[in-house]
Amino acid sequence: MSTEPIYFRKGLAEEIKNSGKKFVHIVAIATKPDIIKQYPVYRELKNRGEYVLLCHTGQHSDFRYSGGMEEEFGLEPDIRLSIEGDLHKKITQMIERFGEVVGYVKSAGKIPVPYIHGDTTTSMAIGLASFMHRVASVHVEAGIRTLTPKKEIYEKFYGDFKAGKFDWNEYHSAMRDKNNFERGSLEPFPEQYNTRVSDAASGFHAAPVEIDKEFLISEGFSPGRITVTGNTIVDSIANAITDSEKSTIFEKYPQLEGGDFIRFCIHRRENTQNKNRFIVLFDSIEKLLKSGHKILLISLFGTEEAINNFGLRSRLEQMVKDHQETFIYSDVWPYYRDVVAAMRKCALVATDSGSMQEETNIMGIPCVTLRFGSDRAESVIAGGNLLAPPIDSDFVAAIINGSFNNRESIKATNLYGENISKKIIDEVMARLEKHGDLFQTEEKRLGL
Repeated sequence: MSTEPIYFRKGLAEEIKNSGKKFVHIVAIATKPDIIKQYPVYRELKNRGEYVLLCHTGQHSDFRYSGGMEEEFGLEPDIRLSIEGDLHKKITQMIERFGEVVGYVKSAGKIPVPYIHGDTTTSMAIGLASFMHRVASVHVEAGIRTLTPKKEIYEKFYGDFKAGKFDWNEYHSAMRDKNNFERGSLEPFPEQYNTRVSDAASGFHAAPVEIDKEFLISEGFSPGRITVTGNTIVDSIANAITDSEKSTIFEKYPQLEGGDFIRFCIHRRENTQNKNRFIVLFDSIEKLLKSGHKILLISLFGTEEAINNFGLRSRLEQMVKDHQETFIYSDVWPYYRDVVAAMRKCALVATDSGSMQEETNIMGIPCVTLRFGSDRAESVIAGGNLLAPPIDSDFVAAIINGSFNNRESIKATNLYGENISKKIIDEVMARLEKHGDLFQTEEKRLGL
C-alpha cells in the first residue's frame, strides 16, 4: 500500500497482522465534535482490551480544532491521512486512502470494524470507503435529521412581532409541539447529506434519542440494526467537568467568571456564506450589546471569513472598543475543559452548532439556535432550546432577550443518558459475536 498519503505508526502494519485479535476496531476522528464524542468510545474499547486503532483523517488539522484536544485527551493517532485542497478533493482523498487502510486490514486476515460519527464529512467518506469493501460501520450518533417549523408557524409569530404583539411564552409553547414541525430540509449543509450517507453505510446505528430511531425506521432502515443509546457527549462532559480544575480560561478572561453572559458562535456554512443571514445575526449581537447584555463571541474560520467577506471588520473592531467590559471576542479555544468551564458559568448559549444544543441540554443551560430548523429538535420539543431564524435582527434579538429573561422556563432535563460508550460497545460486541461482522447479507438478516 502507498505510504506517502497515509501515515502508519511505526511497526503498525506488522502489529495488525500479529495482533492475535480477530477484529480491528478503527475509530475515525477529524473535527472537534468527532474528537470529543469518539474519545469515550476509543477509551472504552482500550479499557476492554480490544485491538483498536485511532485514525485521524486530516479534515481539521489546526491545533485549536484538533491538536489541543488530542493533547488534552492523551490521544496519539495510529493512522493519519494526508488530505488537501477543496472540500470535494478532500472527500475523494479520504475515500481513497481509508479504502486502502480497510483493504490492508482485510488482506491481513482481520475483520475491520470502523466507528464513524454523526454528520461530518469524515463520517460520510469513511463510511463509504468501508462499505465499498463490504464492511459496514458502527454509526455513533446515527439518524440525526433536521426538523423545521412549518411556514405558518413562522408567519404567525414574525407577523405578531412586526405588529408589536410578540409573546415569547406563546412562541416557546408552539416550539414544543412536534406537530408544528416538518421534515425535508437540506440544512445544515453538507451535514444533512453526510448523515444520510453515513447511515446507509452502517451496520449498527447508535441513535442518541428515540426520535432519531423514528427517522431511521421511516426511511426504511431495519429496526434490528438500531438501538437508542444516548449520546457519547455525556461521557466527555462528565470527564471535562472533573478536569475543569485545570482550566485557566478565567485567568485569560476574568470578566467571564461572574457569569451572566451570552455565549455566541456562528459557523455553519448556510449562515457564514449567506450575506443576509450573517448580517442579521451580526446586527443582533450589536443590538444585544447596546441593550446591556454581556456577550462572548467565539469566532471560527467561517466566522472570520464572513466578517471579512461582508465588510464587517471595522464594525467589529468598533464594537470591541465601545464595549470593552461586556464584549469578549475570541478565537476557538483548543481545550474542551475550558469550553465546559465557561459554559457552566454562562446564562444562555446562542449558536448554530449541532453539538452545542446537546451540551446545553446536558448541562441545563438555556439555548437559542440561530437557524430555521434544528437537527437536535428533541431539545426544542423538550423546551430547552428555541429557534431564532435569521430573517430579522430585531426578531432574533427579541427571541434571545426573551430567553435570557425566562431562563428558568427554557431548561430541560438531560435527554442523552449516561455511560453511553459502554452501552454502544456492549451492543457492538454482542452483534459481532452473534454475526461475525456488521455487514449483514439477507440470509443473516432473515436468520435463514
